[in-house]
Amino acid sequence: MENQKRRFRHRSQKSNFRRRSNGHGSSNNNHFQSNNGNSGFNRNGSMNNPHNVEKAIQKYQQLAKDAQSFGDPVMVENFLQHADHFSRKLSELNYKKDSIAEKKADNLNQNISTNIKKD
Repeated sequence: MENQKRRFRHRSQKSNFRRRSNGHGSSNNNHFQSNNGNSGFNRNGSMNNPHNVEKAIQKYQQLAKDAQSFGDPVMVENFLQHADHFSRKLSELNYKKDSIAEKKADNLNQNISTNIKKD
């Protein structure tokens, strides 16, 4: 019995989690992409929605306060570093948003000025 190889029966996927399709064929190209409303959360952990980032900042600041009340300075520093990370992420998102808005405004102004020159 010890020398025999164990053979395990394949379990069927009850929820069919990985086998669901959206009705447009079974393409595996966008394996992790779905349209389920999680636009602020990607599989790689990056957050692109400023509201979600603000909530993460508040969460880690509150956790730091709780750790402070428990008298754990290591966890306080840990949570404050997390909050600082998300603060930097939020400023990066705001900078990108502002630069995109400026580019759109510049393009709009260029289009208006070229249309005026044509007339």
